[in-house]
Amino acid sequence: MGSGLAGKYDLHKEEELRLWIEDVTGKRIGENFMESLKDGVLLCELINILQPGSVRKINHSSQNWHQLENIGNFVRAITEYGLKPHDIFEANDLFENVNHTQVQCSLIALAGMAKSKGFHSKYDLGVKYAEKQQRHFAPEKLREGRNIIGLQMGTNKLASQKGMTSYGTRRHLYDAKIAMDTPLDQSTISLQMGTNKGASQAGMMAPGTRRHIFDKKLQLEKCDTSTISLQMGTNKVASQQGMTTYGLPRQVYDTKYCANPVDTYYNNGSEVEFDGYNQYSD
Repeated sequence: MGSGLAGKYDLHKEEELRLWIEDVTGKRIGENFMESLKDGVLLCELINILQPGSVRKINHSSQNWHQLENIGNFVRAITEYGLKPHDIFEANDLFENVNHTQVQCSLIALAGMAKSKGFHSKYDLGVKYAEKQQRHFAPEKLREGRNIIGLQMGTNKLASQKGMTSYGTRRHLYDAKIAMDTPLDQSTISLQMGTNKGASQAGMMAPGTRRHIFDKKLQLEKCDTSTISLQMGTNKVASQQGMTTYGLPRQVYDTKYCANPVDTYYNNGSEVEFDGYNQYSD
């Protein structure tokens, strides 16, 4: 058995199990508790006393497969007796000394189940299983219960809207730290609820108003509050100079096929400037 599982093995519980099994079966267990149970004979006799006829045939042979068959019959019998799957050990846990702790837990659970079924012993071992308490209510009572909301659905007993003003009503701010007078009504809001005293729109221009760019590095003079710092961007680099009216065509210039737009252009003997459009007539 592994050192971790061996550390969980309870010698005190082993002694209690020894006394309980000896009291139920009337047979004495050897010095080594688990070795005395390994052949499965004593276990089958134990379950046959608790539930007569659970194991029909008990093998007293010393052959391994007979002993494994006894342990398997015992495991099947205690399952039918009512033990939960997580309380039951496997045959190799006992026969191969894999997990004696689980074997001990299964026997303690068996003692508790026997107590729940009314089997009495001089030694009180195991926890009695809770009995099912099924209650029946009249249909009238069930209908009345539909009108009651349980606390699992929430409650409105703790929250309150006392002192709330109508929507849109002006509420003043009150701060006890700056020795403001105690408010006379319920329209005062504590600073814990937030404040609008820190932000300001002073100096804001109307939408569309021209705002100048001011750069401290270039030592420009600050004109007014409409000046925008370069950190906010600038429109001084880009230009729309030379842009035509929306919808007018713009010519593509290629030196292989077109004249240089800066060269002199003559129209009917008159010198004109080439702009890409005057070559067309109305």
